[in-house]
Amino acid sequence: MEPNEPSKPGCFVESFLSPTFEQWSYLLGKQGREDVLVVDPGFRTGLLLDAIRHRNLRLAAILNTHGHSDHIAGNRTLKEAFPDAPLVIGRNEAHLLTDPVANLSAAFGQNLISPPADQLVDDKEILELAGFVLEVREIPGHSPGSVVFVVRNESPLIVIGGDVLFAGSIGRFDFPGGDGHLLVNGIRSKLFDLPDDTRVLPGHGPETTIGTERVRNPYVGERAEQYRLD
Repeated sequence: MEPNEPSKPGCFVESFLSPTFEQWSYLLGKQGREDVLVVDPGFRTGLLLDAIRHRNLRLAAILNTHGHSDHIAGNRTLKEAFPDAPLVIGRNEAHLLTDPVANLSAAFGQNLISPPADQLVDDKEILELAGFVLEVREIPGHSPGSVVFVVRNESPLIVIGGDVLFAGSIGRFDFPGGDGHLLVNGIRSKLFDLPDDTRVLPGHGPETTIGTERVRNPYVGERAEQYRLD
């Protein structure tokens, strides 16, 4: 477990690395509250459960940015531990939860099946969970219906981005349902309108900021040449 620095007093964000695919899961909470959020529980769900139980907290919701197996592997374990916590995913991504071929687990001989979603969310929808105000922004391209969650009531803002935007890179788009032009256009139109100091917590790799990627990212930044907006 490698905790990130709190975004401001009263809020904490902790990150948990699943070594199998070098995938990050996130635990978010507010000091003084008894409920927390988990985003994209991977293969090391025990660490997440230990962190929640050590603080005597309750899981308010499980959020999935998308349905690939490394991001949903812990859904079932968390639902069994906290059956009242809704499982939330984008409407156009929900079918991946229960389809091992679509969620890519079958290719690794795992046939991973998550519990179905309890709540489907759409682009521009606002969620209020565990003291956080989250804006949903759908950015397909890495997968058919990937969403990012923008934490609007923190300063700086926080983007929990899944496999959309990375430090110096973007998500792969050679998987079934991928589309590079959709991904690039979505990043530029739905993430690069955020303030420069917005924190980006990605599904893989180090944390970055919107301003850094807007300028330096070789795929979608200001001097990118490989992909252009139509």
